Amino acid sequence: MTRNQYLALTLINMKTTRTYTMRARAEATASTRARILDAVIALSEERLSLEIVLADVAERADVSVQTVLRHFGSRTELFEHAQARQVAGVRAERATPIGDVAAAVDTIVTFYDRIGNWSLRLQAQEHSDPLTRRTIEHGRRIHRDWVEEVFAPQLAGRADGQELVDLLVIATDVLTWKILRRDSGLDHASTCKRIRRLVTAVLLDPANRTDLPERS
Repeated sequence: MTRNQYLALTLINMKTTRTYTMRARAEATASTRARILDAVIALSEERLSLEIVLADVAERADVSVQTVLRHFGSRTELFEHAQARQVAGVRAERATPIGDVAAAVDTIVTFYDRIGNWSLRLQAQEHSDPLTRRTIEHGRRIHRDWVEEVFAPQLAGRADGQELVDLLVIATDVLTWKILRRDSGLDHASTCKRIRRLVTAVLLDPANRTDLPERS
């Protein structure tokens, strides 16, 4: 091997090593950030945001408080990033075949079975914490968007579409789940059955019913 060939090979190896090192460093940074955000999300499902301090997040993520701040700058920035990540997770968890009432109801009841109690605790603090209030407001928008998307085929062409959306939001709301699942003690299947009846009744076009009085 000539000297020039040796130098060229050494240069290639150095570039390869540097590229690998940079990629590994980027992957480690992304992994740490994800672990910190997941820690915030997990803690937020166990307690109210006001009760979560950076030391709790650092301990759950197995990093230092300084590492948390180095990645996100402040508690506010951290929680905003965590909320964005949580929203993406919620959308994925609630993904439902469009137009399938039974699947939609089962999906939303399963979701509330996991997170409903936390959501109710969060709503109880809505007016005492700005971050909690923003989280609740965001959640309401997500739920309404979900209703409009999932029931789009049934809503298409209906003159009373927005009224139906309002009623479907209520029929599939966490408070409806609470009344049936927690207050009445119904099991998952019975809760789904009752919510399906609500949704079906809302979606039924009055023009196709013969048991309703005519409007004057």
